[in-house]
Amino acid sequence: MASGPLSTRVAALCAELSPRLSPRSRAEVDGVRARIGQPLRVAIAGRLKAGKSTLVNALIGRRVAPTEVGECTRLVTQFRYGTSDRVDVVKRDGTRVSLPLDDAGMVPQKLNVPREQVAYVDVTLTSDRLENLTVVDTPGMSSVNTSISNEANKFLFDAPIADDIDPDSQSALSGAEAIIYTFTQSVREDDLQALEAFRTMSSRLSSNPINSLGLFNKVDKLAPTPSGDPWPVAEPLSRSQSQLMRRVVSDVVPVVGLLAETTEAGRLTAADCEALRKLAELPQEERTVLLAAASLFSTRECPVSPEQRERLLRLLDLYGINFAIAHLVANPSMATGELVRLLFAASGFPRLRQTLEQAFRLRSDAIKAGWGLARLETLASTTASPQEREMLRDAIERVIQDPQYHRLRLIEVAAQVTTGTVELPSDMESEIARLALSSEPSHVLGLPANDHEALVKAALAANNRWRAFAVGGASPAQARVAHVVARGFHLLAQQLRSPRTAH
Repeated sequence: MASGPLSTRVAALCAELSPRLSPRSRAEVDGVRARIGQPLRVAIAGRLKAGKSTLVNALIGRRVAPTEVGECTRLVTQFRYGTSDRVDVVKRDGTRVSLPLDDAGMVPQKLNVPREQVAYVDVTLTSDRLENLTVVDTPGMSSVNTSISNEANKFLFDAPIADDIDPDSQSALSGAEAIIYTFTQSVREDDLQALEAFRTMSSRLSSNPINSLGLFNKVDKLAPTPSGDPWPVAEPLSRSQSQLMRRVVSDVVPVVGLLAETTEAGRLTAADCEALRKLAELPQEERTVLLAAASLFSTRECPVSPEQRERLLRLLDLYGINFAIAHLVANPSMATGELVRLLFAASGFPRLRQTLEQAFRLRSDAIKAGWGLARLETLASTTASPQEREMLRDAIERVIQDPQYHRLRLIEVAAQVTTGTVELPSDMESEIARLALSSEPSHVLGLPANDHEALVKAALAANNRWRAFAVGGASPAQARVAHVVARGFHLLAQQLRSPRTAH
């Protein structure tokens, strides 16, 4: 994955520091540098049976993560890009036991290693979906009295994540850089506690939810009847949950995870669609009874075999089956590909992909830079050498003072405003969001890209406007935000004045 200017600067800092450090510190700094160049690492967390593994399969585009409760689902499993499909059981002593995928192309449930010896499972796949994203499937929280499971906590914050790394350098390589928190009902207090724990571990990003996203899964269960539409309920409920979680996640997205997995992983076959067509041809009264409950659908007499109907339930559940049949009744000649596209849209997954793009990938440069500096700060606070401590802290301070690094501060204050931590008028809130999340001056300033002089004047005017706000009646919290935003517009004006950036 191509690095942005912020993470590139932190990587360069690591390269500069490495030869001047002790072997132990050098290994940690080299590990930070290596991690910065790797794909963004997103952890999938949540309760037991919240559909985390189903989401993983949808994100990867292959059904490879086991979704039934078993040995593997109780362990942390990392999915990353590789030139071949491979499963490595990483033991706590650092050794690896390699296994093939099972006959269904999934991670085997039996790992042939005692569970207490397993640190995590490392899966490499040839899926192009993983070229820019590493996905970490974590064990679920099991009760209201349990925070993040010990296994997930250890992997996310302490465990080694690369080959042949000695224990002393493990802490420099640990940690997910972003999290998707999955839930299927109203958020509970311990859900918020788990997200707060992750946010605190994110150090420099701890003051905002830049690197966290909520996923409201299985919203099809909200439908009043199996044939009902859940979205009129799911959308407002998701908005209310987003408001409740506003301090710990950037957004809450509703999805039907099973439909997403089935369509994204290409599991719906021509035979499945033919079975749905036969069901659509039944008299309406018969369809109504058949689709009233899963038990009736799987056992009642009809032209489609019980085995095929059981498969349809596993792939689509009653909501997806009802949805597909309704569209086939309306359009009997509908092609299989079009039906799959409609089911994919009904899953809500397109919005999730768009939100991930906006929430994580467009911000990955800042996320990675913040993560890298946090690791260097940790090293500076724990090294036994006063000389190394001073060297590291001086180097970190140089990066923080770099004008390019101001983008991270902008994202931080934008998140404070959009989550309601600091209240501002809606027009000012929108202006902050554009400045923080876009590198295109014309979009930030709302002017044509080819009117260079107008862009410079607008950036300077915005700088003056925010400075005046900071000293003209703003609260202390608003003033801190305004000063950061004013400097952002000042730097934008400087950028526009540079011949290298002129359009």
